[in-house]
Amino acid sequence: MIEALADELDKGEAEAIALALELGADQVLIDERRGRRIAARLNLRYTGILGILVEAKNRGLISEVKPLLDALIDQAGFWVAAPLYSSVLQIVDEEKNKPPQD
Repeated sequence: MIEALADELDKGEAEAIALALELGADQVLIDERRGRRIAARLNLRYTGILGILVEAKNRGLISEVKPLLDALIDQAGFWVAAPLYSSVLQIVDEEKNKPPQD
């Protein structure tokens, strides 16, 4: 399975998908678009690091997403499109300059 997936994916993504299938996992952690497409094609649910951060905040495991997200970007070179960055912060109620509530 890994060899078949390795033709389309990086080795780590191929191994993650193969392991998820082998274990019958509920979902697989994948951030790359190509890996997500293949996971979906194989009927695997997926999430990425942003989804993990949102879920961690929702469960009370972390108090804020923004500092961790900023560290991923600044220190680990993680790339996030500006609209997605804003959307994630809005989802967890951390966006700056929130419109006034009526």
